[in-house]
Amino acid sequence: MPEMPEVETVRRSLVPLIKGKTIEKVTLWYPKIVSTDHQKFVNELPGKKIIGIDRYAKYLLIRLSDNLTIVSHLRMEGKYHLTSWDDPKDKHDHVQFAFTDGTALRYNDVRKFGRMQLVLTGTEKLTTGIGKLGFEPNSPEFTDEYFIDALRKHKKNIKTTLLDQTIVAGLGNIYVDEVLWQSKIHPLSEANKIPREKVVALRKNINHEIARAIEKHGTTVHTYLDANGETGGFQEFLQVYGHAGDPCARCGTKLEKIKVNGRGTTFCPKCQVVYK
Repeated sequence: MPEMPEVETVRRSLVPLIKGKTIEKVTLWYPKIVSTDHQKFVNELPGKKIIGIDRYAKYLLIRLSDNLTIVSHLRMEGKYHLTSWDDPKDKHDHVQFAFTDGTALRYNDVRKFGRMQLVLTGTEKLTTGIGKLGFEPNSPEFTDEYFIDALRKHKKNIKTTLLDQTIVAGLGNIYVDEVLWQSKIHPLSEANKIPREKVVALRKNINHEIARAIEKHGTTVHTYLDANGETGGFQEFLQVYGHAGDPCARCGTKLEKIKVNGRGTTFCPKCQVVYK
């Protein structure tokens, strides 16, 4: 699943491709991608101009004229690419926004898990899943005290807690494994038992890792591509994710992989302390 750095990279690559374009026609080849009213989606968008693209956590917010926003979640394998109206349709292209200049933005999704919603701009937290999310890394609200207090209320293991998005939004499997390794915290540690100084270090590492990953245009492990069809570069800097069986870069101990709440989780059994 594209995580916050990957979605931010998609946003940045989409802006120069579609900002300022006017929608001529919308085609839903697989209508279930749109979770709001299908006919309203198709009928209201023609004539609307794309005025910008924002992002919150893993959600893209495509801003349109007349106070409308398309909220898009890529889920596992969603991708956008710019083409022309008459280019042959790929079998995994499910939505097309045809523009007045002859170009078209297509949404491609092998698994069909991605979703779009058409909402009034400014109502995203009331009408979409964004309202259930915690604060983003590197946001003013994501402070030491906030993070310490939030983890104090959770008895679940820290891996599951960080993945549920309600405390800090935008982290997925890759970056959670990485920041827990950096912070020397075992993924099965109980969130509310982690010492204060370790929580402070974890917040710092989350902020730093997300910033670095955005700088390197995200991580391509399986199928992630930006809107230009380019891969990310941060996979070259991963220390634990995808390295099960390799020696720990810090102590040389063989990295292990287990399942935590159904998610593959790689860690160092020596460096990372279990807090119970």
